[in-house]
Amino acid sequence: MILDSLGLSRTYHSLHPGLIAAFGWLETSSTTAEKGRHDIAEGVAAIVDSYSTAPASEKKWEAHRCHVDLQVVLSGSELVGWSPASGLIARIPYNPEKDAEFYEPPTAATTMFRLSPGLFAIFFPGDGHQPGVMEERSGEVRKVVFKLCI
Repeated sequence: MILDSLGLSRTYHSLHPGLIAAFGWLETSSTTAEKGRHDIAEGVAAIVDSYSTAPASEKKWEAHRCHVDLQVVLSGSELVGWSPASGLIARIPYNPEKDAEFYEPPTAATTMFRLSPGLFAIFFPGDGHQPGVMEERSGEVRKVVFKLCI
Protein backbone atom coordinates (compact mmCIF):
# COMPACT_ATOMS: atom_id res chain seq x y z
CA MET A 1 0.00 0.00 0.00
CA ILE A 2 1.17 3.49 -0.82
CA LEU A 3 -0.18 6.80 0.51
CA ASP A 4 1.30 9.97 -0.94
CA SER A 5 0.67 13.44 -2.33
CA LEU A 6 -0.58 13.85 -5.90
CA GLY A 7 2.29 16.28 -6.43
CA LEU A 8 4.64 13.29 -6.17
CA SER A 9 2.66 10.98 -8.46
CA ARG A 10 5.43 10.84 -11.10
CA THR A 11 7.57 9.01 -8.55
CA TYR A 12 5.31 5.97 -8.99
CA HIS A 13 4.92 5.83 -12.79
CA SER A 14 7.37 2.95 -13.09
CA LEU A 15 5.38 0.70 -10.72
CA HIS A 16 2.65 -0.02 -13.27
CA PRO A 17 2.26 1.16 -16.89
CA GLY A 18 -1.36 2.20 -16.22
CA LEU A 19 -0.38 4.76 -13.60
CA ILE A 20 0.74 7.26 -16.26
CA ALA A 21 -2.68 7.07 -17.95
CA ALA A 22 -4.55 7.19 -14.62
CA PHE A 23 -2.71 10.21 -13.25
CA GLY A 24 -3.00 11.94 -16.64
CA TRP A 25 -6.77 11.37 -16.75
CA LEU A 26 -7.01 12.66 -13.20
CA GLU A 27 -5.40 15.96 -14.25
CA THR A 28 -7.55 16.46 -17.36
CA SER A 29 -10.94 14.80 -16.80
CA SER A 30 -11.72 14.16 -13.14
CA THR A 31 -13.48 17.46 -12.44
CA THR A 32 -15.97 17.00 -15.30
CA ALA A 33 -16.34 13.21 -15.34
CA GLU A 34 -19.80 11.83 -14.66
CA LYS A 35 -20.42 9.06 -12.16
CA GLY A 36 -19.75 5.61 -13.51
CA ARG A 37 -17.06 3.64 -15.28
CA HIS A 38 -14.71 5.26 -17.79
CA ASP A 39 -12.31 3.05 -19.76
CA ILE A 40 -9.28 5.29 -20.22
CA ALA A 41 -6.53 2.99 -21.54
CA GLU A 42 -5.82 -0.67 -22.16
CA GLY A 43 -6.40 -2.37 -18.80
CA VAL A 44 -7.18 0.90 -16.99
CA ALA A 45 -10.64 2.02 -15.89
CA ALA A 46 -11.70 4.99 -13.78
CA ILE A 47 -14.78 4.55 -11.62
CA VAL A 48 -16.22 7.84 -10.38
CA ASP A 49 -18.63 7.68 -7.46
CA SER A 50 -20.22 9.82 -4.74
CA TYR A 51 -21.37 8.50 -1.39
CA SER A 52 -21.80 9.23 2.29
CA THR A 53 -19.16 7.97 4.69
CA ALA A 54 -20.38 5.68 7.47
CA PRO A 55 -19.15 4.12 10.72
CA ALA A 56 -16.43 1.48 10.32
CA SER A 57 -18.87 -1.19 11.49
CA GLU A 58 -20.94 -0.56 8.33
CA LYS A 59 -18.06 -0.59 5.83
CA LYS A 60 -16.63 -3.76 4.28
CA TRP A 61 -13.04 -4.92 4.24
CA GLU A 62 -11.96 -6.08 0.77
CA ALA A 63 -8.96 -7.11 -1.30
CA HIS A 64 -8.31 -7.89 -4.94
CA ARG A 65 -6.17 -10.46 -6.72
CA CYS A 66 -6.03 -9.18 -10.31
CA HIS A 67 -6.20 -5.40 -10.00
CA VAL A 68 -4.31 -2.59 -8.40
CA ASP A 69 -6.59 0.13 -6.96
CA LEU A 70 -5.52 3.76 -7.23
CA GLN A 71 -7.95 5.72 -5.04
CA VAL A 72 -8.28 9.51 -5.12
CA VAL A 73 -10.81 11.60 -3.19
CA LEU A 74 -11.91 14.55 -5.31
CA SER A 75 -14.01 16.26 -2.62
CA GLY A 76 -14.76 15.55 1.02
CA SER A 77 -12.63 13.17 3.04
CA GLU A 78 -12.80 9.68 4.49
CA LEU A 79 -10.89 7.36 6.72
CA VAL A 80 -9.50 4.21 5.11
CA GLY A 81 -8.39 1.09 6.91
CA TRP A 82 -5.49 -1.08 5.74
CA SER A 83 -4.37 -4.55 6.80
CA PRO A 84 -2.61 -7.40 4.99
CA ALA A 85 -5.32 -9.67 3.55
CA SER A 86 -3.28 -12.69 4.62
CA GLY A 87 -4.27 -11.94 8.22
CA LEU A 88 -7.98 -11.45 7.51
CA ILE A 89 -10.78 -14.03 7.64
CA ALA A 90 -12.92 -14.30 4.50
CA ARG A 91 -16.58 -13.39 4.93
CA ILE A 92 -17.57 -13.57 1.26
CA PRO A 93 -15.34 -15.83 -0.86
CA TYR A 94 -13.37 -14.49 -3.79
CA ASN A 95 -15.48 -13.64 -6.83
CA PRO A 96 -13.28 -13.67 -9.98
CA GLU A 97 -15.83 -11.70 -12.03
CA LYS A 98 -15.67 -8.81 -9.57
CA ASP A 99 -12.08 -9.49 -8.51
CA ALA A 100 -13.06 -9.04 -4.90
CA GLU A 101 -13.01 -10.95 -1.65
CA PHE A 102 -14.66 -9.52 1.46
CA TYR A 103 -13.49 -10.07 5.02
CA GLU A 104 -14.54 -10.02 8.64
CA PRO A 105 -13.31 -6.95 10.52
CA PRO A 106 -9.70 -7.56 11.64
CA THR A 107 -9.07 -8.66 15.19
CA ALA A 108 -5.46 -7.42 15.15
CA ALA A 109 -4.32 -3.82 14.93
CA THR A 110 -4.84 -2.10 11.59
CA THR A 111 -3.72 1.15 10.04
CA MET A 112 -6.30 3.92 9.53
CA PHE A 113 -5.52 7.01 7.50
CA ARG A 114 -7.35 10.06 6.18
CA LEU A 115 -7.76 10.27 2.40
CA SER A 116 -8.60 13.79 1.22
CA PRO A 117 -8.09 15.89 -1.93
CA GLY A 118 -4.44 16.15 -2.89
CA LEU A 119 -3.57 12.64 -1.70
CA PHE A 120 -3.78 9.21 -3.31
CA ALA A 121 -3.64 5.63 -2.09
CA ILE A 122 -2.52 2.60 -4.09
CA PHE A 123 -3.66 -0.83 -2.97
CA PHE A 124 -1.92 -3.85 -4.47
CA PRO A 125 -3.29 -7.39 -4.60
CA GLY A 126 -3.24 -8.70 -1.06
CA ASP A 127 -3.77 -5.28 0.53
CA GLY A 128 -6.93 -5.50 2.61
CA HIS A 129 -8.65 -2.13 2.68
CA GLN A 130 -11.79 -0.55 4.10
CA PRO A 131 -12.71 2.72 2.34
CA GLY A 132 -15.56 5.09 3.13
CA VAL A 133 -15.23 5.26 6.91
CA MET A 134 -16.53 8.46 8.49
CA GLU A 135 -14.42 10.68 10.68
CA GLU A 136 -16.39 12.42 13.46
CA ARG A 137 -19.66 12.35 11.51
CA SER A 138 -20.87 11.21 8.11
CA GLY A 139 -19.88 13.35 5.14
CA GLU A 140 -20.20 13.37 1.38
CA VAL A 141 -17.28 12.12 -0.72
CA ARG A 142 -16.68 12.30 -4.45
CA LYS A 143 -14.00 9.82 -5.42
CA VAL A 144 -12.37 8.09 -8.36
CA VAL A 145 -11.01 4.56 -8.11
CA PHE A 146 -8.77 3.45 -10.95
CA LYS A 147 -8.66 -0.28 -11.63
CA LEU A 148 -5.30 -1.29 -13.13
CA CYS A 149 -5.00 -4.82 -14.50
CA ILE A 150 -1.87 -6.71 -13.52
